[in-house]
Amino acid sequence: MGSLPDLSILKGEKRNLEKRKLHALFEERLQTVSNNNDIAIIYKENNNSTLTYGQLNETSNKVARSILKQVVGDHALANNDGDYIVAVSMLPSDKLIVTLLAIWKCGAAYLPLDPTFPEQRIKHILKESKPVLVIHDDTVDANYFNANQAISYNKLMDESDNQSESNVPEIESLTQTTENLAIVLYTSGSTGIPKGVRLPHDIILNRLQWQFNEFPYSKTEKICIFKTALTFVDSVCEIWGPLLNGLTLLVIPKHITRDPQKLVDELSTYKIERLVLVPSLLRSLLMYLSLNNNTSALRNLKLWVSSGEPLAVSLAKEFFQYFSAKDGHVLCNFYGSTEVMGDVTYYSIKGDESLEGFEKVPIGYPVDNTIIYLLDQDLRPVSNDESGELWVSGCNLAAGYVNGRDPDRFIANPLAESSAYSRIYRTGDFAKIYKGTLFYEGRTDSQIKIRGHRVDLSEVEKSVLAIDGIDKGVVLCYKAGEMDQALLAFVTSEPTSKMTGLKVESLLQDKLATYMIPQVIILDNIPLLVNGKVDRQSLLKMYENTNNNDDSSIILDIDYTNIPKSKMTAAEVLFHTVGSVIGRSTRNTLSVKSNYYELGGNSLNSIYTITQLKKQGYLIGITDFIMAKNLGEVLNKMCSDDNQSQINMEAANYVSETLNNEHKKDGLSMIVSSFYEKADLEHWLKPEIKECDYNDLLNDTWKILVDKGLSFIVRDQNSKPIAIALNVDVRDEADITIEAENALVIIFEFLEHVEGSVREQHLPQEKGKIVHSFMMATHQELTAQENIAVIQFMEEELVQIAKKKGYIGIFTTNTSPLTQQLGSDILGYETLLDYQVNQFVSSTGRTPFAKAPDSQRALVCLKKFS
Repeated sequence: MGSLPDLSILKGEKRNLEKRKLHALFEERLQTVSNNNDIAIIYKENNNSTLTYGQLNETSNKVARSILKQVVGDHALANNDGDYIVAVSMLPSDKLIVTLLAIWKCGAAYLPLDPTFPEQRIKHILKESKPVLVIHDDTVDANYFNANQAISYNKLMDESDNQSESNVPEIESLTQTTENLAIVLYTSGSTGIPKGVRLPHDIILNRLQWQFNEFPYSKTEKICIFKTALTFVDSVCEIWGPLLNGLTLLVIPKHITRDPQKLVDELSTYKIERLVLVPSLLRSLLMYLSLNNNTSALRNLKLWVSSGEPLAVSLAKEFFQYFSAKDGHVLCNFYGSTEVMGDVTYYSIKGDESLEGFEKVPIGYPVDNTIIYLLDQDLRPVSNDESGELWVSGCNLAAGYVNGRDPDRFIANPLAESSAYSRIYRTGDFAKIYKGTLFYEGRTDSQIKIRGHRVDLSEVEKSVLAIDGIDKGVVLCYKAGEMDQALLAFVTSEPTSKMTGLKVESLLQDKLATYMIPQVIILDNIPLLVNGKVDRQSLLKMYENTNNNDDSSIILDIDYTNIPKSKMTAAEVLFHTVGSVIGRSTRNTLSVKSNYYELGGNSLNSIYTITQLKKQGYLIGITDFIMAKNLGEVLNKMCSDDNQSQINMEAANYVSETLNNEHKKDGLSMIVSSFYEKADLEHWLKPEIKECDYNDLLNDTWKILVDKGLSFIVRDQNSKPIAIALNVDVRDEADITIEAENALVIIFEFLEHVEGSVREQHLPQEKGKIVHSFMMATHQELTAQENIAVIQFMEEELVQIAKKKGYIGIFTTNTSPLTQQLGSDILGYETLLDYQVNQFVSSTGRTPFAKAPDSQRALVCLKKFS
């Protein structure tokens, strides 16, 4: 007699879940802690704006009351689902977080509208969800939201001036449905129309509490980042996880996440310990780290969470070639969708051994208070050795879709063992259980993931076929989830139409989000199988054969016009490298006027392109490559031995002004942004060091600096202050008293340690001989090129000032690799002492820079005038 097969059902741990609204938990935490002056939010794009927890709570209370005033005054009604929704069209900032919290406090749910969404998509979302209000940035035209009631954030703030800062009593807030809706997120719909997922407070809390138990914040974890688009479900845990635990939330704008160099710098500067990212971004970061051979970067970042797309075994193994599991680095593979709060199963990879014998990275085990079922067509569990359709039940389930769309996705659970599991959600994925672990087996429909965003091919196809002049068409994905993944639309045009692929793509920009626009290929006819269905494999094979990157015979359309002979060899390398990397999606002729990204490049293959150029002997910085307007600028960078001519041209646009009291505000801002945010020593003292430490220091010394007449600021051609140089006589330095609690005490003790003996042994004893250049700061908005130009200008200006006053040299200590290189290679400084930073021991016995790599040096330098 045979044994019964094990059925494919996995149960997450059952934990008590006290159902609470998230903003109520936020408010209760503030009432139980003694100090609400802890920093809640850092937003560097707005003059290094910060908000304390007390300020965040009080400001959001006032804004909440203003929202209520708007909604009640307009007699706005709940939508068809009984929900009060407030739509938000704002870029990531501290203002955005205030707005989201305020929406919850007034009893509504927030619905993100990406400012870059096409107008047609916005219209559909607003018409279906019926928000009672739209809050937007000043940069967004209110007419964009049609007949909906809209107000800018700044106007809302103006109207909140007279509102109370106290918490909004629940009795005064809007009355939601029994689901206590918190968020509505629109995803790609299986019918070709975007649909809104309704996420209550309870399911978000279940997901967060599981995270707090399974991946708790460490004792050293002080700052977390918010970088994910608000329209993407991963943003929910990025924002509210840290804020419900009293940590600081660093808002990362989109332009930083697109630039691996800048992103790595931010993660390193703030010692970020956890990061959620899609596999394509993980691959991009690993390529960048490998390209720069920086073995010390991101060593604080212990928890890496990959989600949104399938994680390849090869990529996971590549991760552990760079980050050692022995040092505590963990790579996790999360699985889920918006309908199940983003993540419903997880697998922790703690080294290569976790993947032994696996052809795929598992998606693992269910989170708390959820059950995973693998079912057949009759909703019966399959046995453990079979693939089945993945269904989810439990506390991570959304409340359904806006307007009750697609009721067949959320149904009564025929296998429910208690009321907590009375509903079940159909994911549309296949999976299999092997040795008690869940493995993803693919989709049952036409949905794919592009950069973490769920895209339904039928939605893209519907938009393509709606274009005048298109006869027939089919949308496919080539190599889904891989580096050279491509979204393709194969179409035929009407006989009288002169439609081109590029023209179709241009028309789609008004209908689809950027990541959903396919490469359009015009055909004479679309091949069919004998049963009359589209021969999809034939189309993909045709595309591969026509655009095969691995085929050395690939024909590239290259225009070498206006390229001088001296740069022709480099141009050939550049064009053929670009063509080989993005050949499958190259849209146009390769020339000096071509923009890399308009050709079909993206942030991932741009890193690969730079890597390939480096192998062929051409070095170009990642930021320079990414920011280049066209391949002509890239070519010029490749062929430039140095930036001297450009620096001199830029310097002609600058003027200096002797320091005075009117410069104080701008000067302090630049010093804080340059030193607190980016300085190489301060990096190791965070979060002990504070921005206010610089204000305290310079407030006491500003008058002395002004009186000495050696310091100055720099203005650009528009009279905007862009740099400041603080200088004193090395034998007439002011006595600076720094309070013990000011962490800059450590910096000044270190500088005295490395400079003291050099000053006594190598410098003249009398006044009026040597200028001490002790602080140079530049504006945070300067590009790397502009930054170098301004530094050189300040050096030349200081030399002129010093010579006029009879000085014979400049003394300084450089801790930045950039200023060290400039000092020795261009500016003519002699190094008197080369000191290894991590060797410093303070007077209290501390080694404050112990975690600094051996390569980090402090160079004490002198430049004598001829």
